[in-house]
This record gives sequence, C-alpha cells and structure tokens, in this order.
Amino acid sequence: MKKKRITEKAVTITAAIGSVLIMIMVIANTYWASKQAILSTNQAVSAVSAFYLESMADRRAKTITNLINNNFDYMEKAVSVIDDTKIETQDELREAIGRMKRLLSLNRFALVDEDDVVYTQYTTYTGGSRHPFLVKKKLDDKMISTVFIYGSSKELCLAIPIDIKIMGKQFKACFVQININDIVELLAFDDQESTHLALYSENGGNLSETELGTLIGTQNIFDATNGNVSEEKWNSFRDDFANKRRGTLTITINGAVDTIYYEPVPDTGWELVVMIRESVIQDQIQEISAKSIRNNHMQIILLLSVATLFSAILFYMIRRVADEKLDEEKENSKALKSLANTDSMTGIRNKHAYMETESLLNDRIREGNVDKLALVACDINGLKYINDTKGHAAGDRLIKDACALICDTFNHGSVYRTGGDEFIVLLQGKGYDTREEVIAAFNRQIEENIKKDEVVVSIGHSILQPEDEQLHDVFERADQMMYARKKELKSMGARTRDFNET
Repeated sequence: MKKKRITEKAVTITAAIGSVLIMIMVIANTYWASKQAILSTNQAVSAVSAFYLESMADRRAKTITNLINNNFDYMEKAVSVIDDTKIETQDELREAIGRMKRLLSLNRFALVDEDDVVYTQYTTYTGGSRHPFLVKKKLDDKMISTVFIYGSSKELCLAIPIDIKIMGKQFKACFVQININDIVELLAFDDQESTHLALYSENGGNLSETELGTLIGTQNIFDATNGNVSEEKWNSFRDDFANKRRGTLTITINGAVDTIYYEPVPDTGWELVVMIRESVIQDQIQEISAKSIRNNHMQIILLLSVATLFSAILFYMIRRVADEKLDEEKENSKALKSLANTDSMTGIRNKHAYMETESLLNDRIREGNVDKLALVACDINGLKYINDTKGHAAGDRLIKDACALICDTFNHGSVYRTGGDEFIVLLQGKGYDTREEVIAAFNRQIEENIKKDEVVVSIGHSILQPEDEQLHDVFERADQMMYARKKELKSMGARTRDFNET
C-alpha cells in the first residue's frame, strides 16, 4: 500500500493548529493560575486576620478578667482591715472607707448594712432600688452586673457578701463600680483605622460606645449586621452571644469586607468584639497580582515560566506581608504597653505598672523566691495647698520636682507614681543594701527643704518579713510609718493637705 505523502501545507496547518492550541492552553492555564493565585491570596489574608483577631481578643478578655479578680481580692482585703479597726461613728467609718479606696484603688467602694443602707466615703443612702444585687434578701456569693447611671453612663458593679458588725449594725455586702470607659482605656490600641474593638451586652447593645468600624459604628451589632450576612449565619451569631460562645463573622457591605472576632468575657455577660479591615492586606497583594497578570499578557511566549516564577514570588510576598504585619502589631503592642505603664506627667512608671510588678512579686513571695526586698512609701506635703493657692500648674511643677528628688535619691530603686501625690519605691540588690543611709540622707534633705520652703516629701519604709504573704503587707507598714513621718514634719513647719495649716 502506497504511503500518503505529508505535504508542506499539511505541516503548516498542523503547526498552526498546534500553535493555536498551545496558545489557548497557555491562556487558559494563565487565567486559571490567576484565579487560583487570587483565591490563595484571600485565603492567606483571612488566615492571618483570624489569627491576629483571636489572639488580640483573647488577651484583652483576660485583661478584663484580671481586673475583676484583682478588685474582688482588694475588696476582701479592705473588709478585713475595716473589721479589725475599732469604728464607733459614721465619720470614722467614712474615713476608713476613704482610706481603703486610696490604698487599694477601689472605685466607688461602699458597704451595705442589713437594712440596705449604703455607706460610702462621703454619704449614706438607701440602695435597694439603685443596686441590682440588693434585690436579693441575702447575697450568697460574688456578683457581677452591669449598671446604668446618670442617663447613658454604664458601670461594672462587683459585689461580695460580708458578715461584720460596725457601730452595732450588721453589714451584709460591699461593692465597687468601675466605669466602662476606664476599662476601654485599658484595652485601647492605636488602630490606624484598620483594627477596632468594642464591648457588647448579650442583646447586642454597645456598652463601650466605641466605634466598631465605619459600617457598624456604635449601633446595636445585631441591627447593623442584619441583612448583610445570610440569615443562617446571623441567627448563629446571635445564638453565640446568648450562649457566651466565641466565633467569627465576615461581613461584606458595598464591596468592603470586614471580619469580626467575638470573645465572651467570663461572668460579665459581655462579648468583646474585635474587627480588622481585610482590605488593608488585600489591596497590597491584589495590586501586585494585577501587575503581574498584565505583564504576562504582554509576554505570552514566556508566560509559563513567568507564571511559575510569579507564583513563587507571590507566595513569598504573602508570607512577607503577613510576617511584617504581625511584626508591626507586636511593635505596636510593645509601644502601647510602654505607654500604658508610663505616667504622662513625670515619665516614670505609673500605677498600672506597679500593679503588674506587685502581681509578679506576689507570686515570687508565695514561692519563697524573694530574698531582699524593701518598699518606700512617699507622699508629697502641701500639694492641695499649692493647687488651691497657686493653681494646678504650680501643683504640677511640685509633683515633677518631688519626682526628680525621689528618683535622684533612690537611683538604685524602681520608682512608681501610684496617685496624685503618692509614689512607691521598690528596692532590691544594691538599692536594698544601701537603703538605710539613702533614707537618712533623704530625710535630712527634706528637713533642710522645710527651712527653705522647697519641696517636702514624707516617706516611710519597710522590708519583706518571713511572715509576709504579699507585697501589700510590706506596703501597709511603710504607709503607717509614712503617716507618722508626715505628722513629725508638720511639727517642723511642713504644710499639710489643709492650706490653713503650716
């Protein structure tokens, strides 16, 4: 049988058809690869966002829990101290309540007797209709509730049962109220319009009055999301709030994609919600993706090799963008922690930093890992007199001068400003070993300052004893010694809080 000859025309047609088929396959592969790249990009962004949100919400929920637990511990300590104090009049009771508020930083601290009469630092009133925990005849356990005062103001109320007698009356409870705005300040961070947080009640009401992005704002979160997600997801979202579960929800409104992560705050009935704008990461990656695809269209012959290279570069860049974003958030977190622990007026550590240090030292004290530790309690004399007679600007200068004197003298210690005119110095190592001569030199300087009408600071000090269970035991002794020193300096001519006295 005679073989059919392959003509030049047939070769040309075959080559043309093959070229077209290869071109079609290359274009189709490019289109498919582009789609896959975009999908992988979005998945990577979502994964990074979810990890970031979950970590942030968990940390901030624990911050609120620690705040609540600390206040419960401080209330029990305050009640114990008041019970051990001989109190015979309401004035003595108010003074004791005020002292506990100052020493333990308890907001709106009050005691309640068996007739539902509430005793505060400044007044007494019938609290049956004002405080939800008093609805019960007897408070059996700790209670956490959210209260609304003065119109729209919201506060977290923490109450514990007590059983003490004062002035012949039986007292059944004590409580504190913490302004939710103060809690939000502890949680806040520099969002740069990409990350937001808010506190919500289980019915979706915004307790913190902070904006959760531009789409939800400060409105009820259920009202804001209704109609912008499927009914099934929306019902599941509401069910999570009602049953105090954590979860995520992605919302798309007018082309903008927002992802929220919600975390229940134990025992409060609150949900902490954090939002991140995914477009912050997506816009960067999609711009790179579009440019690469345009280049591929112009260089169709090299498309396969370019696509392979592009995929490697793309995933490398995704990883780099994610790593850089996480590094940036870590740096922001460090900066915010530093800011949260720094006193804005003096630049030294603030009360929040002292509470963190106190918590760490308490753990070490309980474990028996603290050898040498001394605490110096400091209080500025005459700050109220200066504020009342010369104005708060002069008072601020007095605080700064006193801080400089304390820091210069106790240069081997850690100095904290814990109140308006109150400082605490912790001494360890060399600071502990040289404390006696340093304290003596400081007191001599103060007595000279009285004669020259310069800054006067009363101090008291104490060291950690074997029987001490926590740092506050050391502080109480130092604080008592400080008040004794204040009386001594007054007899030398130092001013007191009363500007009529010298």
